[in-house]
Amino acid sequence: MEEEKKSLNFIEQIIEDDLANGMPKENLRFRFPPEPNGYLHIGHAKAICLNFGLGQKYNAPVNLRFDDTNPDKEEQEFVDSIREDVKWLGFEWTEERYASDYFQQLYDWAVQLIKEGKAYIDDQSSEVINEQRKTPFEPGIDSPFRNRAIEESLDIFERMKAGEFDEGTHVLRAKIDMTSPNMNMRDPVMYRILKRPHHRTGDTWKMYPMYDWTHGESDYIEGISHSLCSLEFKNHRDLYEWYVNNVSLEGQNQKPKQREFARGNVSYMITSKRKLMKLVQEGVVNGWDDPRMPTISGLRRRGYTAESIKNFWNVAGIAKRDNVLDISLLEFSVRDHLNKIAPRVFAVIDPVKVIIENYPDNQVEELEIENNPEDETAGTRIVPFTKEIYIEREDFMEEAPKKFFRLSIGNEVRLKGAYFIKAERVEKDAEGNITTIYATYDPETKSGSGTEASKRKVKGTLHWVSATENIPVEVREYDRLFTVESPDAEKDVDFLQFVNQDSLTVKNGFAEPALKEAKVEDKFQFQRIGYFALDKDSTSEKLVFNRTVTLKDAWVKANK
Repeated sequence: MEEEKKSLNFIEQIIEDDLANGMPKENLRFRFPPEPNGYLHIGHAKAICLNFGLGQKYNAPVNLRFDDTNPDKEEQEFVDSIREDVKWLGFEWTEERYASDYFQQLYDWAVQLIKEGKAYIDDQSSEVINEQRKTPFEPGIDSPFRNRAIEESLDIFERMKAGEFDEGTHVLRAKIDMTSPNMNMRDPVMYRILKRPHHRTGDTWKMYPMYDWTHGESDYIEGISHSLCSLEFKNHRDLYEWYVNNVSLEGQNQKPKQREFARGNVSYMITSKRKLMKLVQEGVVNGWDDPRMPTISGLRRRGYTAESIKNFWNVAGIAKRDNVLDISLLEFSVRDHLNKIAPRVFAVIDPVKVIIENYPDNQVEELEIENNPEDETAGTRIVPFTKEIYIEREDFMEEAPKKFFRLSIGNEVRLKGAYFIKAERVEKDAEGNITTIYATYDPETKSGSGTEASKRKVKGTLHWVSATENIPVEVREYDRLFTVESPDAEKDVDFLQFVNQDSLTVKNGFAEPALKEAKVEDKFQFQRIGYFALDKDSTSEKLVFNRTVTLKDAWVKANK
């Protein structure tokens, strides 16, 4: 038992302590509460894994709740994408809820607080209100409307609801403590006038509740036991508790407990939805699901698996202090998983033709090649071999140095799954570029034949594709979107100046015919090149593949 306790993260320990102190296990209830104002990113995946993981661990319900309090920025598109991301990660929610479901209850509670002298209408502008709050090191200045008559506040609040006033003319503020060192407690705004249609309630409401007022009360209404949020909300905990402790709901005795954990920050990525929106709006990327984006949909399109993302956060753990995780850990996670599950295929993305002069003309030989040496159940496939093939241009040098173990004039290499070949001569264009390599093959060296191939040894093995039996492919090689580890670390510096101008390279090559049957998001290892996934831009004329990750950490190697 002691050994098991050591393996608990601090959130799990809090829950275990609550259970030990008398909380009934059946009262445990969690939620994942995104704001539908953008697509979910890698940091949200951490919160999803935490909340739904706790639900699985304790067999407790988990709600998916959309905190939709700002009609200016929220859209149904974002709601749909969030649903899809959570499902893709492999989680199912108990109930789908919306903060907008509770707008009437929130209004009724606000009226109650006004009647109890705990809230008032302020006619000042947001700029004046913020100025009066001062700093944490000096007391704030009371609003001249702080002691407004209850009846007057009630009347204005009702007329705000009816839409009688212009935006910015009135707000409802909680009456708490203008001298509190916690700035969030200095009479926070609860409602503001916004005459905008809501994606669910339409034009019903002319004013909307603020996030802080809505969030905790929504947790309370839903019977959430543990409200888990990122560290940026730690200073909001006092306000969260003030709000939930000043209302009551018949039949709901459990008050939610807010606890904070470190955000999910990854190097070379940003996780600000506002900045991600800017990347999309300014055309730096091609939409929220651009494979360079840190969004869950972007990572999915790039070829990441749900398992690799969940394993990444499992290894990273739940911390109490913000830190930045090395992106190499995320790349290792997907590389490790794809190595186990991805079929191996042949593709050449910078091709140069090789003509095997002593191979029979017009012969198409069917070679049986294993799909994945890491998976005994993966089986084999047939790959056509012909007189003319393509190899990677970088795999040939006319005059090679000693440690070049690929193809060169007079030297032999093995073609994977096929034969030994020896380069004899080359043909060049007017600029001196090699257009064709002429070679010979040894028919006794066929892979798996157990004959000459087992006697002679060569140091190089190359992948290849038939020059006549293939399919054309477009290969999109993605690199990190930013050139520095923390692109948004400096507030006064525009993060866009750190955009990696070489984050996308497009190449056109050829792949073995078996890939004709691939479906969007199918994943493969292009042998000796990297891991790739079929993109939704593919057509019957040309398949498009996104590079998920290289076979090894090329970034570290390059920087060394």
